[in-house]
Amino acid sequence: MSEEFHKPVKVPGFVFEGMQGGVDPAVTSRVAHETAHALLARVRADPDGETVERLIAYTDQHGIDAIAELWSRALPRTLPGVLWRIYLLRLMIRQDPTSSSFFFQRGTEVIDSIDPVVAGASMPTGPDEITVLADEILRGVYTGDFAVALERAAAFCRVSSAGCASVADDSEPTEPERATVLTTRASRLSHLATDLASGAKLWRSESLD
Repeated sequence: MSEEFHKPVKVPGFVFEGMQGGVDPAVTSRVAHETAHALLARVRADPDGETVERLIAYTDQHGIDAIAELWSRALPRTLPGVLWRIYLLRLMIRQDPTSSSFFFQRGTEVIDSIDPVVAGASMPTGPDEITVLADEILRGVYTGDFAVALERAAAFCRVSSAGCASVADDSEPTEPERATVLTTRASRLSHLATDLASGAKLWRSESLD
């Protein structure tokens, strides 16, 4: 998704220090981990409301390129990899809240688990409710139980994946191309859910590097 954004980026120095030198994979990895740990530790130690809201809205104002440059190459089950996926998930929801809420709502109707409750969206879930949920999850990363925020995001992805798969099944007889697209989306959401859930487990065991 990062190629869709080309706005100039004003980057807070304490967050994105040391971005240059990222050509070397070892340097890229080190910078990703250092910035992720520094950012999270600093904000969670003193969760000033204004700072948290700026971090939540950062990609709305500047695009996602700066965050992508920092964290998108990190392994999925690492702190920078998890943070990247949380921001990417929020971006996906906010870019198309109508579709996101539709697939989530469908998922709540077909999934046989407590994931809709874990995700915590207001029911029924429309575009406004799904946008609020995206912000709540990201806010929880900085101010709440980090593992719970990841578990909520994972649950959202599992429900949405089930919804996409259900709509794909309905579309197959008359719209096979749409069904293929939705099946791919369902698979990606399922993989994302697995990464986020694994991140939550690692965080609880103090092993999320």
